[in-house]
Amino acid sequence: MTSALALAAEAGRAGDVPVGAVVLDAEGLVIGSGANDREAVGDVLGHAEVAALGAAARHTGSWRLDGATLVVTLEPCPMCCWAAQQARVERVVFGAWDDKAGACGSVWDLARDSRALHRLEVIGGVAAEESAALLRGFFEARRENL
Repeated sequence: MTSALALAAEAGRAGDVPVGAVVLDAEGLVIGSGANDREAVGDVLGHAEVAALGAAARHTGSWRLDGATLVVTLEPCPMCCWAAQQARVERVVFGAWDDKAGACGSVWDLARDSRALHRLEVIGGVAAEESAALLRGFFEARRENL
């Protein structure tokens, strides 16, 4: 989570919502990382999880990330949850809960839906305060500049 938090802080400094993600292989080694860059590149798909999963797929040479863990500072949205499921990630570990768009237990629980082709183990609330503090600081600064 420390690496994901550092990536999130970088994204926030660059003007994007501060979310960072890393993908760990079954042995716990980082095989992919990413940060939100939607504003920087003008891409609606510019979510940290999508970037990290893509980097991990390129690293391994396969879209199937069996046994991998996605670590992210904010509960994944439906798009990112689906991407993790499609990549066959084993588990998602996240920091802050997202009570507006979370798809791993807060608003929706797509990660563990019995109708899903692949279900994810979910561990939420890891370094939640640190993750939430980055988000609060980012949005407070934006509101002050309006």
